[in-house]
Amino acid sequence: MTAGDSFGRLDDDDYPAYTMGRAADMLGTTQGFLRAIGEARLITPLRSEGGHRRYSRYQLRIAARARELVDQGTPIEAACRIIILEDQLEEAQRINAEHRRTDGTANPPTAA
Repeated sequence: MTAGDSFGRLDDDDYPAYTMGRAADMLGTTQGFLRAIGEARLITPLRSEGGHRRYSRYQLRIAARARELVDQGTPIEAACRIIILEDQLEEAQRINAEHRRTDGTANPPTAA
């Protein structure tokens, strides 16, 4: 991958563009916080060829949500679990909505 290829991917929410230090600075938190939410399996940073953690914008949004909860007094493990459950709920609601759309178009109600 060339520098030009990397530059073109900066708009990709899943591209691991940020080092741990930069990510911590952007979130106003510590690198230890990022390690802790990684250990809680909230996010799994990708690793550079040298083994350094790299974060995407999507992961930083999740980390920011965790930081909000922790700043409000929620223990970090509980904050991570809350975010995981919120994500699962959102996905279930999306699937249910898709099923309702599919059922509604595939089998329209008949008049009695």
